[in-house]
Amino acid sequence: MPVEQDDQPALEVYFTRPGSGGDRQVEQALAAALDGAQRCVDVAMHSFSLERVSEALLRARDRQVALRVVMESDSMDWEIPQRLKETGIPILGDRRETLMHNKFMVVDDTEVWSGSLNWTKQGAYQDHNNLIRIRSPYLAKNYTLEFEEMFLDDMFGANSPANTPYPFLTIDGAYVETYFSPEDGVEEKLVSLIGSARQRILFLMYSFTSDTLAEAIISRAESGVAARGVMDAEQAVSNRGSEYDRLRAAGVDVRLDGSQGQMHHKALIIDGNIVVTGSYNFSKNAATRNDENVLIIHDQEVAAEYQKEFEEIYAASK
Repeated sequence: MPVEQDDQPALEVYFTRPGSGGDRQVEQALAAALDGAQRCVDVAMHSFSLERVSEALLRARDRQVALRVVMESDSMDWEIPQRLKETGIPILGDRRETLMHNKFMVVDDTEVWSGSLNWTKQGAYQDHNNLIRIRSPYLAKNYTLEFEEMFLDDMFGANSPANTPYPFLTIDGAYVETYFSPEDGVEEKLVSLIGSARQRILFLMYSFTSDTLAEAIISRAESGVAARGVMDAEQAVSNRGSEYDRLRAAGVDVRLDGSQGQMHHKALIIDGNIVVTGSYNFSKNAATRNDENVLIIHDQEVAAEYQKEFEEIYAASK
């Protein structure tokens, strides 16, 4: 199993700050990463409307950086994707009913950006989202292979093979697992992870419709593990199959977010040591149909950052 160490921070976490009067940290960080690109950038993004990020992509193009983009087809007629296409940046849509739901970027074959953030104004400025930057050539190989299955081989969703070259990595002391859905059986892995919880389970979940994952959390709660969660209020109430009422009826402390925008995180924190993040909602579509990516990060410092975000959202919930 490859072990990596670097002088730069290997893992950096960012959270959006909705209602903070225009906090631009996340958009500026993405633009800065693109401005630092020297050779190549691959982007798999469900939707895209951030001006500063699009401007940074154009600057990278002007520096002769090789750019490739995969998107959800339903989002390709937005202004910025159309503008980028007109300048010659290759953008491929998935052209399928299922969603190309990924939100990741690979820069210079050395670093990966992932998390819950779509590159949209709403996502960056109105919604709760997380973004993680991981510097690792091996992790970059995992994501590049997944990207090229879509961009070069036109393999999306269930057609994508399970062939991640480095699924388990140690990066600057953090043990990192990489999974792509649906090919890697993510739901089963999450059930096992939840089943391993000994002290507490915390979750921030935009869409939660998975009976299987709800049952796993309820089972651990009934065994004495403290379980708390926050779900997006609109999704929890209106989404057909929402697990909100079931979890509450079983005694799980799950609440509705209190923000005006979306609580768009897809994050799970186990025992203050393990974080799950990426594009994966707790849903049947995420498990069986959509293109998704998941990182399971075993690291106390990263877990502490996500737990702080959880507590802030939980305190404002209802």
